[in-house]
Order: sequence, then structure tokens, then C-alpha cells
Amino acid sequence: CRSRWGCPSLCIQPRGHRFSTNLLLSKTPHRILAQTNDKIEILCELKTEHAGVYWYRWSQEKQNFEFLVFSNPFGKAIYGTNISEDKFSVPGGSSRTSYSLHVCNLHASDNGTYYCSISQSSQLLLGSGTQLSVVDVLPPPPKTTQAPLSKKPVRCVTKSKGADQKGACSPLVWVPLATSVLVLLLSLVPTAHRLHRLRRRLWLRMHRQ
Repeated sequence: CRSRWGCPSLCIQPRGHRFSTNLLLSKTPHRILAQTNDKIEILCELKTEHAGVYWYRWSQEKQNFEFLVFSNPFGKAIYGTNISEDKFSVPGGSSRTSYSLHVCNLHASDNGTYYCSISQSSQLLLGSGTQLSVVDVLPPPPKTTQAPLSKKPVRCVTKSKGADQKGACSPLVWVPLATSVLVLLLSLVPTAHRLHRLRRRLWLRMHRQ
């Protein structure tokens, strides 16, 4: 990730410091899921200007809080014991409130929670921490299932006074209705025939007189 920098050995591990969390620092993002052999960037934002930050890693598996590197705004770095410069780099920038840590060639051994910190009044003030999980294969993105389009049955709507009558197209409605109308018509045929004959008889009687 970067070239090698020389630095005095007395700067490698801060001594006589106590650790405490503080709202002066924030880390982004809070969680990172990365693939083996990939690389990541962790950003540390300070609320006030500072001449540099320390980077630490907490390993849940090893139960170890390990010093990684100290970086200043110019990108010069002081590495911890047995920490590879090929894996960790701290690019420089013009801002004294924004620092970043690059981690390359990721493996499962890099899993842990990464903290940036500043030294203030014999204390190391820690940021919120970024949890890194390295896997061989990234899980597929969640599928967005689209609800199937419901096929609504065709409905006839006939408006009446004050209300809507729906479902007039249903066979359960018009088949019995048509049957009733047909039966009614058939029953009226003899009656109509009788009335016609009666009217004819009355007409003949009136003309005979």
C-alpha cells in the first residue's frame, strides 16, 4: 500500500497512557464486510485539529489490543512491532481533522475492531471503532421480491340513486334472472291469447247490434 518510513523506536508504542472512549472522534463506517485479498479504507474524523492519530485493533479471537501505526497529516507513519507496511498504510492529507487507514491483502487474521485514537492529557481517546469481517465469498445481495400482479376480475358497475351496484356481470346473477324473465314471458302468453279472443268477441257483438 505504501513505501517504508524510518522512525525512532521510542515512538512505536505509547507508554504511560490510559484508554478511554471520547466523542471527540468518530469512525466510518461502523461495520465492513470484505472479501479475501481485497483492500479497505477506514476514515477517522476529529472534532478538533490534532497532529496525528494512533490506530489500534482489538482481536476478539486473540483477546488482544494491538498497536498498528501512528500517522501524522503528512502521511509519515510509525509502525508497531511485527506490523507490515505492505498491509497497512496511512496516506497523508492537508487536513488535521481527517485521517484514514488503508488495509491491503485482507485475510481472516485481519478480523477485528479497528480504533483510531489521539493522545490527550496522558490518555488515549478512542473513536467508536469499525468492525471488520473478512470472508472468502461475499454473500449475494438480498433479492427484492416483487409482489405478483393480482388479476382482478372484470366487474360491471351500474350506478343507482345513492349507491353503486357491483357484480352485475356475474353468471350467478344474470342466469337466474334471465330464467325468471323467460318463465314470466311464457306464463303471459296464454293470458294474452285469452284477452285477445275476449276482445274479438266483444267487437263482434257490438257490430252485430
